[in-house]
Amino acid sequence: MTPVLSRSLAALALTTCLAAQGALAQQPASRAPAATAPAAPAVDKGSALYGRPEGGDAAKLAPISGPPLATPLAKLPLDKLTVPDGFKIEVYASGLANARSMRQSPDGTLFVGTRAVGKVYAIPAKVGPDGKREVKTIATGLHRPNGLAFHDGSLFVAELSKIWRYDGIEAHLDEVPKPVLVYDDLPKDEAHGWKFIAIGPDDKLYVPVGSPGNITMPPDTHAQIRRMDLDGKNVEVIARGVRNTVGFDWNPITKQLWFTDNGRDWVSEDIPNDELNVLTEPGKQHFGFPYCHQGTFTDPEYGWGHSCAEFTAPAALLGPHTASLGLRFYTGAMFPADYRNAMFIARHGSWNRTRKLGGDVVVARLGSDGKVASVEPFLSGFLQDNKYVGRPVDVLVADDGALLVSDDYNGAIYRISAAQ
Repeated sequence: MTPVLSRSLAALALTTCLAAQGALAQQPASRAPAATAPAAPAVDKGSALYGRPEGGDAAKLAPISGPPLATPLAKLPLDKLTVPDGFKIEVYASGLANARSMRQSPDGTLFVGTRAVGKVYAIPAKVGPDGKREVKTIATGLHRPNGLAFHDGSLFVAELSKIWRYDGIEAHLDEVPKPVLVYDDLPKDEAHGWKFIAIGPDDKLYVPVGSPGNITMPPDTHAQIRRMDLDGKNVEVIARGVRNTVGFDWNPITKQLWFTDNGRDWVSEDIPNDELNVLTEPGKQHFGFPYCHQGTFTDPEYGWGHSCAEFTAPAALLGPHTASLGLRFYTGAMFPADYRNAMFIARHGSWNRTRKLGGDVVVARLGSDGKVASVEPFLSGFLQDNKYVGRPVDVLVADDGALLVSDDYNGAIYRISAAQ
């Protein structure tokens, strides 16, 4: 190669290199990959927040916790509570933190379960010299001992996954005997895991198992009511499609089981309603969950391919998200005749509505056809300016015909009596 040609190729190479550098200089500097925003943590299907909308006012709603300790007697909201003319309300007992389900023995001792503090209380019938009733703690360290039943001197206590029996309990309130395990074939899901139990007119023990989450396809072991012998044997499922019942009782005339059922959350503020249901064919009825709610509304996720006509419709609706819990037929003689065999229902009160609803006790009356003729207010005042000053859980017809109402928010029991 000649020196001239060599110099020409070198110049060309230099020109190409400089052009390339200029082109690179005109391009924007390379950027590091954009940081990926961390994914929002998944909400467990067992959480009460599963399904909650992410935006708007709904995102601000969450379950309501009561005070950690019982409200002192002088600070109970008695002056805010109202009952119909001809009735009066007073404090029966106070100082029972998280007081929930109630049972009374034939001798008058009132037993009270809890959900959050692991205790069971007993209130002997005798009133002290100061006019107050003594509250004894007869069990501690239990896991959600919400449900109670009483039969032939024995107290049945339902924890989350076990049922115990305390024999001869009234004679040993100060030195409680070791309990006997009755049944432990129960799921351990926390969601809707606390139990309401009762003994039916057939001398069988009735135990519900709630859905393991707000809205989910329940396994075959959930969303049902079971019954069994008092020793835990001969278990059978008598109702399915029951999302979460925390209160039931038997019609004193027909002996049919009536129960409340809490509707699912997060569809809207006004849908679905809680339900009042009646079991007419044990073992044959499905009450809709998770396919149909309130007897008329198919679920947005699980309702596809189903009709509400496939399931047993509610006997009555109890309001959207009112947390309808304890239920008792009135069998006493103190109240006026039109209350005889009506149902008192405690509505704990909504937490997932921007405008709260419930926080009261209503009375459901049956017509001559045995169907619900009306649902009317009875005890109100727990909801003040969209905030709770108390939350009723259970109702019980006392041996003297008065109506007892438990309030887990304040840890108190109220007594409603009729003017004599």
